[in-house]
Amino acid sequence: MLMRRFLPLTLFLCLTPILPAHANGLAMHGAPKLAPGFSSFPYADKRALQGGKMVQAQYGNFDSLNPFSVRGNVARNLRERVFESLLERNYDEAFALYPLLAEKVFTPDDRSFVTFTLNPAAKFSDGTLVTTDDVAFSWETLRDRGRPNHRYYYGLVTHISRPTDNSISFHFDPESADREMPLIIGLMPVLPKHIYETRDIQAATLDFPIGSGPYVIDEITPGAQVKFQRNPNYWGANLPVMAGRHNIATLVDDYYRDQSAAFEAFKSGLVDVWLETDSQRWLGGYSFPAARDGRIVKREIKLSTPSGLRAIVMNTRRPLLATAPLRQVMDLMFDFQWVNKILYGALFNRTQSYFGNTVLSAAGRVASSGERAILGNHLSKQALETGYRPPLSDGSGRDRALKRQALAILDAAGYRLDGKTLRAADGTQVRLELLVQRREDERLALAYRRMLAQIGIDLSVRLVDASQYQRRLQNFDFDMIIYSYYASLSPGNEQAYYWGGAAADTPGSRNYAGIKSAAVDAAITALTAAATEDDFTAAARALDRALMTGHYFVPLFHTNKQWVAHWNQLEHPYRHSLYGVRLESWWLNQNN
Repeated sequence: MLMRRFLPLTLFLCLTPILPAHANGLAMHGAPKLAPGFSSFPYADKRALQGGKMVQAQYGNFDSLNPFSVRGNVARNLRERVFESLLERNYDEAFALYPLLAEKVFTPDDRSFVTFTLNPAAKFSDGTLVTTDDVAFSWETLRDRGRPNHRYYYGLVTHISRPTDNSISFHFDPESADREMPLIIGLMPVLPKHIYETRDIQAATLDFPIGSGPYVIDEITPGAQVKFQRNPNYWGANLPVMAGRHNIATLVDDYYRDQSAAFEAFKSGLVDVWLETDSQRWLGGYSFPAARDGRIVKREIKLSTPSGLRAIVMNTRRPLLATAPLRQVMDLMFDFQWVNKILYGALFNRTQSYFGNTVLSAAGRVASSGERAILGNHLSKQALETGYRPPLSDGSGRDRALKRQALAILDAAGYRLDGKTLRAADGTQVRLELLVQRREDERLALAYRRMLAQIGIDLSVRLVDASQYQRRLQNFDFDMIIYSYYASLSPGNEQAYYWGGAAADTPGSRNYAGIKSAAVDAAITALTAAATEDDFTAAARALDRALMTGHYFVPLFHTNKQWVAHWNQLEHPYRHSLYGVRLESWWLNQNN
């Protein structure tokens, strides 16, 4: 079934908005880096060519075009291409926002409220002006019936007011001391009231979405393809935050059953760009003709963002994993040096910090006075002075020194080795299951199973399909999983969902480890209340230290490079953002 929607034939007047000299942005700490009057974001080029078509690969399928509902499988990229927010993020700063639907923003020093003045030129794709009624409707709708994260964040607004016909203020409880809320509201998607007041925001639907963004959906093949068309009457084309961005006229998302099928499509020219995640393929999978003769270009792009935490997560809700000594030994027995060399061609670095490669990391640092004030007496002296240090093996996969160290820790904690079986103090056999959903993770898990067998731990590896995997994660029904926690330069409220004690008992949260730590909770509170850059850095390091020394994870590995391959008609600006590739600033050169 093919569904198609044409852009309105009526040409609407496109005003060229001129930002006044007092227009400003909003940063988490301090002032935004870009001064009023900036011409474009640093990772965009105003001279970019316009037009053409770019095809990207997506995995799986979709049965919904509603990105605000948890029901159904939602098509990708709807939020970014079709809908807009009051402010736009600059990915060349830790966390700074600049005028988009709002031409001005103001918040006092205590951030007890935030006021947005709308750009009078802002229009939805059907030509209707964006008003404060639309902003208020969006807040109320998403707060009451939106996704869980929307309901939580927007529920922290105590009330709204409208100082003028063209401005709207959001007020917060001063007792919460959460400095991030003005920015969170600045990123709230704005929906057209006249469209969505008659739609069920919680429904999985194939009704075409209407927003104010640079693209509209042109046509879909349900489950298989979504075609986005740049709106020729897009109201914000001349804004500084949009200069050099959204250059390609037609964007097509084709859906494939898995990565292998998608990569074959890329090799044959059916897909234009490939963001590689498989190290073995990056090393040896580009020997086909188009890559050899230069029609496909490989690039390694440096990232200036935190490493994040890809790890084997141990569910501390399970009795065997509730005690730290066993979890510490599970980490000690993971031979990264062997894994990196044999399985991944030595492309990775061992992860030793959630915020690795940035100033927010506690790795290699003695706790500062600021950290100690946050953590109090919740961590050991060793954790404060040395922090987490990953084991260093001889790379053999059978390091005897590490094995002896592991057995000594277990013996001191009351465990005993009964032949080739490890037993807890009460005689229970240490038998665990590692749940995976990808073949590449299964290969890693099987190698880890052999390592743990050296100290008598019986680890089974279970490969399940995506739906069963998600269901078991939702209900915390697992012993161990392999999971990737994304980290940004601006951690905030979301950290409570990842690690907070309340989230440990909330099905559907990302506190898969079941962490209930006074040190972690104190660090998260300090993070969201930090008023200065120094306070923020101290809080982030305190969180990092508490997480990594708690031995809730077996940290895996990362690279500080992004692997990108693309057909040579695609071109990009001279520099990339701190966060790596931003495809919306690329363009097509049909002469290549």
